[in-house]
Amino acid sequence: MEAANVKKYVAEGVGTAVLVAMGCGAAVALGCNGVVADGAYVGTALAFGLAVVAMAYSVGNISGCHINPAISLAMWIDGRLSTADLGGYVLAQCVGSLVGCLPMAFLEGSGCGYGANALVSGVNNPVIQSLVIECVLTFVFVFVVLGATDKAVNASTAGLAIGLSLTLVHLVGIHYTGTSVNPARSFGPAIFAGGGALAALPVFIIAPLVGAALAALCYRYLAE
Repeated sequence: MEAANVKKYVAEGVGTAVLVAMGCGAAVALGCNGVVADGAYVGTALAFGLAVVAMAYSVGNISGCHINPAISLAMWIDGRLSTADLGGYVLAQCVGSLVGCLPMAFLEGSGCGYGANALVSGVNNPVIQSLVIECVLTFVFVFVVLGATDKAVNASTAGLAIGLSLTLVHLVGIHYTGTSVNPARSFGPAIFAGGGALAALPVFIIAPLVGAALAALCYRYLAE
């Protein structure tokens, strides 16, 4: 494996670890439960967005700062990422997610919940509704990512646009599922939390990947 590829994968792992540690860590520290749109709710949404902005301007020049398997899949569909790198990126992102949970385990203990995602509550079909919500939110987020990174002229502002769009989808989605739009973001917290979070994990893997694939196909059609 070439050294340049290793560096890209390490950058993806570091970026994902920071996203999980800061975003999910903020949810835990602030006591965000998603029921009331209070300061904890808004603070958690901002933490995720700001974490992406910080990483975009830190590791973006190394790996592109996907830090999200859904984005990597969309980039692969759009021809901007090789098949070999797709596998390397996803593996690094999942490992980074696990590492990002370690500070929460150390500071808050094993019962903190780790900011794990959960299915929509109080509805007849929580799995279906969660799939739809996550698919739509991911579509919006990934569509912005593809557009913001498509032209070199946007390079200086792409990170800000992506971070703000992630904040936006969190403001909408935290109330329902805690907002994933990122299989790696859900992976580590679900593994550490176990129980219902782990049982619901397939939803937060499948829905973002489907939403990202649809966004990539839509963007390719419009861009061409």
